Amino acid sequence: MFDLPTDLPADIVPLSWLLGVWEGTGVIDHEASGTRFSGEFAHRVSFSHDGGDYVNYAASAWLLGDDEDAPRTPLVAESGYWRLARPAEDTDPGPALLPASAARESARTADDVEALRNADGGFDLEVAIVHSDGISELYLGQVRGPRIDLATDAIVRPASAKPYASATRMYGYVDGHLLWAWDIAALGGALSSHASARLARAE
Repeated sequence: MFDLPTDLPADIVPLSWLLGVWEGTGVIDHEASGTRFSGEFAHRVSFSHDGGDYVNYAASAWLLGDDEDAPRTPLVAESGYWRLARPAEDTDPGPALLPASAARESARTADDVEALRNADGGFDLEVAIVHSDGISELYLGQVRGPRIDLATDAIVRPASAKPYASATRMYGYVDGHLLWAWDIAALGGALSSHASARLARAE
């Protein structure tokens, strides 16, 4: 049984079912440039909050060998921020370290968040994720109940990174588990299935 915190900022309540640490395994199944990449991996994902109007994200993955005693091979790690999409106001800090130019009279409320609901009955999302290989992704999408759908709006990669053009991600909360699927266009290939996993909350 999972109890939601009662002191969450209103803006992250639609994402509250993500909060916590999730662990489990998944499978890679992707073909690009005439090569098929496949295997099982272990995955650990953390969604947390520090009082701001966003959710902190961190994830690490390790490729598993055929033998359960074989050492795990680290895969790309990720970190980032998830937030409801809304126009920045004078009461918001930024950009960079600039403080807010106006004081907020009171904390944002559930009614303020409800006003952001989109025509599909969900909430638009902005998700920024940085990979340990230097690639940065900006995803746009929506959260609608216990489901999130995202697609890249922009990808920035250094010259040293491998080709990576676009991606979509889907997350769902099903029977107490976090299920996700990630499709990518990489190494010159078209957007196609890449990886998926089933994770449980860590004790």
